[in-house]
Amino acid sequence: MNALFARHALLPEGWRGDVLVEWDARGALTRVQADARAPIGVPRADYVVPGMANLHSHAFQRALGGLTEHAGDGPDSFWTWRELMYRFAASITPEQAEAIAAQLFSECLRHGYTSLCEFHYIGRDPAGELYARPAEMAERIAAAGQQSGIGLTLLPVLYSHSGFGEQALKPEQRRFRSDVDTVLRIVEALAPLRSGQLEVGAAPHSLRAAGIAQIRELAAALPKDRPLHIHIAEQQGEVEQSLAFSGWRPVEYLLENIGIDERWCLVHATHLNEDEVRALAGSGAVAGICPTTEANLGDGLFPLGEYLALGGRWGIGSDSHVSQSPVEELRWLEYGQRLAHLRRNVVSSSTRRDVALNLWQDALAGGAQAAGRAVGALEAGRRADLLVLDSAHPNLEGALDADVMGRLVFCGNDNLVRDVLAGGRWVVQGGRHMAQDTIARRYRQAINPLLEART
Repeated sequence: MNALFARHALLPEGWRGDVLVEWDARGALTRVQADARAPIGVPRADYVVPGMANLHSHAFQRALGGLTEHAGDGPDSFWTWRELMYRFAASITPEQAEAIAAQLFSECLRHGYTSLCEFHYIGRDPAGELYARPAEMAERIAAAGQQSGIGLTLLPVLYSHSGFGEQALKPEQRRFRSDVDTVLRIVEALAPLRSGQLEVGAAPHSLRAAGIAQIRELAAALPKDRPLHIHIAEQQGEVEQSLAFSGWRPVEYLLENIGIDERWCLVHATHLNEDEVRALAGSGAVAGICPTTEANLGDGLFPLGEYLALGGRWGIGSDSHVSQSPVEELRWLEYGQRLAHLRRNVVSSSTRRDVALNLWQDALAGGAQAAGRAVGALEAGRRADLLVLDSAHPNLEGALDADVMGRLVFCGNDNLVRDVLAGGRWVVQGGRHMAQDTIARRYRQAINPLLEART
């Protein structure tokens, strides 16, 4: 039976009791009714919350986890990490990419992500040539999504230059090379895969890798209801390069030259001045914040307090996948702001005092917008994406509705996600993914040759 009865469920208006949730064979919610009677034979749960959207992923980087934590001869930064990433990306095969992505997606599901936006830029073979099917690598990511059951937004990447001023690509970037026509060919090739579980947008990699004219052309050619994502202002060095090239800071440069609106997600946007914060918040675009990766790379802190005061929209992503947990991203996000502002409970206001609830609901809304999919809430017409929390865990013992999100986000390191429904399929039960052993075996087979070749 496609139904679940929840004693407590987090709905758009807040926690409600005795909630009957039903969905159809296509994975869409058809009924979400509070104060309902429990039908005979319908499974029951104590605490149910909407599944989280992960708005920024480079799936292949999951295989790099823990391998870049040895200091170099000089100060380490994003730029030194990038050289290691290039070497690792040089030899990944389509089969390995699929196995790595499936492992990542199964881990994301087990921790509470039910959908993910894949910022996909390895499109060519190791020699830099297009595959016989130009969408080969993207199709492998889609296949991994089907194996795992996660909802996907695939974002083929426009990557033409190595730096501002249309500098030529470096040899180690040959697998990333694309122009507008190539991206649109991949988008077209992926069109038959579009469904309730998979959307296709596009992503200019950054202002370093795509010129303004190219970005305009891509945005105009992509169907108007499709999402567009871009890396922006992740590092101080990028800001300095942008100023030297254009006289504008990166976010300022983008906003002045491209019509940014609700279809856009600006990933990182870490280094903003006051005018950029105000303009980004007013644009309707989503700021994509990836706290664990931004911390791992030493990028800096997004000015979230100032941005929220202006009504800015935001979501979270796991980016390089040093973590696969939305709880860890949200905890890092709030704690980083506490350290920056020297006060507690930053993501709050006089009318919204539950910090963990605010974090979860804001990230749901921003993630859904960035994904371009009907996710992010338990209401009819949305995807049937939900998490059943482990009410038997000591961290949830005696929890009132007002306690649940605080205990989920800010208490301990155990994973409190017990069961996961994604697109109407039970993909995690009892903390285990439905294909966990098979996916892990394929991952081990894929990763060992890459580890041997990384030097």
